[in-house]
Amino acid sequence: MRILVLQHHPEEGPGTLGDFLLKKGADIKTVHAYKGEMPPGESAGFAALISMGGPMNVYEEERYPWLAEENRLLAQAAKAGLPVMGVCLGAQLLAKALGAKVVRSPGEEIGWYQAKLTPAAAADPLLAGVAPTVPVLQWHGDMFQVPEGGRLLATGEPCPHQAFGYKNAYGFQFHIEVTPGILKQWFPGEERQKEILGAWDTWGRPMETAAQRVYENFWQLIVSK
Repeated sequence: MRILVLQHHPEEGPGTLGDFLLKKGADIKTVHAYKGEMPPGESAGFAALISMGGPMNVYEEERYPWLAEENRLLAQAAKAGLPVMGVCLGAQLLAKALGAKVVRSPGEEIGWYQAKLTPAAAADPLLAGVAPTVPVLQWHGDMFQVPEGGRLLATGEPCPHQAFGYKNAYGFQFHIEVTPGILKQWFPGEERQKEILGAWDTWGRPMETAAQRVYENFWQLIVSK
């Protein structure tokens, strides 16, 4: 299985999701947009697409030309029913690619929060077997709107739009792919690092359990196509 990963920042790789896919024997092709690499013109040849996080805004196409190219690629893949996963910025890019707006969140979220699954998530194949409330790591100030024809799968406070699905494409506003090592890179020498890592056993470990369930469900979507 050949899987395309779109990476927008050197410290925002696929983390535990990438580890999971490698263990499954996936062939991962990573496009490093922050190095000036451009996404391919089409999704043909890939079994799934993954779009990671990043510090930029989805509307900064003039500053980051690859945003427009990725927008077209995500729209093509999602509308064709290809399995797609967008994380944080990637979720916002996916929503925008499907015609939805990305706006300021009612509140900035940095650190541990709870994401609550909606009734629509109960019958969704990606979230089957996931607990109704999931601890997640957040770091964002913007929020996607749910695309027309999509479904809101998770909500929370203060940001009400935490996850959405559209056919076999999914956007997560939060990060479930992080590890303690990744968080040390994200918050070097900060007091916040101590707070977040100090709560890893309470928040991070149940998040890892939920993440592995999501990854397995995503893999089943890939192999069933």
